[in-house]
Amino acid sequence: MHHFKLSFDRKLSSGTLWQIGIVCAIIVLCLTVSYTLLACTDDWDTFCQDKRISKFMLPIYLLMDQNLYNEIYLASEEVSSTGETVTHFYNDRLKFASGLTFLFGMIFLNGAVIAILSDFIKRRVDNYHNGRTHYLKKGHYLIMGYDDIVPSVITHILTKHPDAYILLLTSAPAEFIHEKMRESVAQRYLNHIVVNYGHRISKDYYKDICLEHAKEIYIAGDRRKPQHDALNVECVQSICAYLEGKQDHTVKRITCVFENLDTYTSFCTSDIFSDLTKGVHVEFVPYNFYVGWATQVFVRQHYETHRDTRLMAYPSVCGQGIRAVDDNKCVHLVFVGTSTFAVSFAREAAHLMHFPNFDGTNHRTRITFIDTNMEVEMQEIITRFRHLFDIQSYYYGDFTENGKHASELQDIRVNKELDTTDFLDVEFEFIKGDVFSQPVQNLLCKWHKDNGQYLSIFLAMSKQSKNFAISMNLPDELYENKADEWNTPIFIRQDDADNFVTLLQGQSRKKANPYGRLENGTLIGENRYGRYANIYPFGMNDTAFYLEEEAMRRAKLINYLYETANYDTNTFQPMTVLAATSDETLWQEAKKFWNTKTVAEKWSNMFFAYSIKYKLIYLRAARGLAIDDSSRDHEPLTEAEIQAVGRAEHNRWNVERLLMGYRKPLPEEDVYTLKENKDDDKETDEMKKLRKNKKLFIHAEIRPFDGEKGLSEKMQKLDTEFAQYIPWIIQKTQKKV
Repeated sequence: MHHFKLSFDRKLSSGTLWQIGIVCAIIVLCLTVSYTLLACTDDWDTFCQDKRISKFMLPIYLLMDQNLYNEIYLASEEVSSTGETVTHFYNDRLKFASGLTFLFGMIFLNGAVIAILSDFIKRRVDNYHNGRTHYLKKGHYLIMGYDDIVPSVITHILTKHPDAYILLLTSAPAEFIHEKMRESVAQRYLNHIVVNYGHRISKDYYKDICLEHAKEIYIAGDRRKPQHDALNVECVQSICAYLEGKQDHTVKRITCVFENLDTYTSFCTSDIFSDLTKGVHVEFVPYNFYVGWATQVFVRQHYETHRDTRLMAYPSVCGQGIRAVDDNKCVHLVFVGTSTFAVSFAREAAHLMHFPNFDGTNHRTRITFIDTNMEVEMQEIITRFRHLFDIQSYYYGDFTENGKHASELQDIRVNKELDTTDFLDVEFEFIKGDVFSQPVQNLLCKWHKDNGQYLSIFLAMSKQSKNFAISMNLPDELYENKADEWNTPIFIRQDDADNFVTLLQGQSRKKANPYGRLENGTLIGENRYGRYANIYPFGMNDTAFYLEEEAMRRAKLINYLYETANYDTNTFQPMTVLAATSDETLWQEAKKFWNTKTVAEKWSNMFFAYSIKYKLIYLRAARGLAIDDSSRDHEPLTEAEIQAVGRAEHNRWNVERLLMGYRKPLPEEDVYTLKENKDDDKETDEMKKLRKNKKLFIHAEIRPFDGEKGLSEKMQKLDTEFAQYIPWIIQKTQKKV
């Protein structure tokens, strides 16, 4: 019996269809009882004739109509055709049968219908609030999991596609998610968001949300949970397994968020998902919260607030730009703390900050870390970027109370077996000390006053309160914001809201005030902004997500040029051929080549595409333009500009390869060593074998651009010739595709 009860209750609460079925069964029972009772009476026909109603409809009317029962129970009078009043009396059996029928209808039928309707409405409302009603069937964007990054993902999608609908699949309470959306998403976007309950790794929910008919999928997860990255990887596998064999699926891209920097890097530098994603013809894009913010600060140079969708600008960390090959300026980035933010930003800066004035010795971009526990943190960073430090010396300084208070060159990690070292144009420095201590603050002031560098300070410690405390208590010199000059920007890591920092900055920038000082007995007048005019928040959780679509289009064209290059002559397609190619054909071929690339190869092109911004900055500076003046970006490069850009590009590529896990070959592994003993450029079988070392992450071209141990002339030509295609890439990617 208890099995029957359990089965009945499960079916009753499983959905409305079962409840309607029960109502139908009750109706059938009531009608059966009604017909049976009335059939036993003598006045059934008489009453139906008197009232001119169908004999077979009387039981149904009695179940629902109280007035009809009253007419049977009470005597009724009517006027005959002769004018006489005729009174009708019906026997007790009809009255009993009709009364019992009405009682069945009132208790069972009407009561059940009202209960079912009430329960249906309540269930409908509860299902909506709990995210168990499914509305979107195709053409939607799917976000799986909920995290503080999700509001920025939503804004990113709806800014590009205002009419799109977004389905958010999460196991968190739907009402909580709706409330979070009201807090952090612009009001006009709320009606485009549907929340459904489900687990991102369970394929049981995929059919309900019509996953195969979504346009794009964003796997967010919850970064606060330690198993975040592993679950997101499992989610990608589940999605690909679900889509396999569904030839009509519409999913074009899966963007997967990784919290751990090393996990993210492994997906950028290898092709773990190649078999899965190629089998279902879906593009896979890894995304990291910290690297995403570095891209916003260094490449996009602004972020978007989501409640009022304002763009908040960041300054360029290379100031007015490196103007020419003989420019004496360099870029210096200082990170207070060695948090994941600091390491991620440093890594991206090493990818991007390459300028044409590096002469092999001077004007390197310097990246400095300051931390009280520097011995331990330094070893972790050096080990993480081990192949870079196999080549490049670094600086270390102890600025604690008993330290030397001097930063000295260290080459103990440089591999002495390598034939050339210290040729990179990026260098690292590690300072042990407390940022509140006088020695460290004096060091910051020294760097600030150095006219030979563009200094930027990043307060990137793990605790937001510590970052803010430091930003409010730096030496006065760092707050001297001259209105007409470039000043040291101070970037402050914030967890959630940027309001307080931006209010302070806005108040300080309202009006430049006159300031006078004596210099060699002469009064110098200048205008200065307020104390906090150059502070900038970064790292907020709900303004984090940003995919550089323009850079991705540029990366596809960069890849297209390399795919169609002539490697016998190391030349690219002539500009006349490219000009004669229609945009439709060009992009079709570019996308076809792109889809054959591994994730690592795609990201190599992406790093190149990001760096175009800095190539443009120094091209503009060399032409006497402001760094944001794009009026001459489409002009062909001069021979001198081509050489400068080509040299800087190879320096950038060296660092990219090293950070992606490649290493410089030892002399016995180096194809160039064999070439030195040959009279011609023809490759021997031994050379061809050594070139295959790239599959083992050993790359022969990791070397200086020129000089005795530099690139061959053919490889130099490939780097320099590519520079002339930058205006064409910019022109093509400014159009909508």
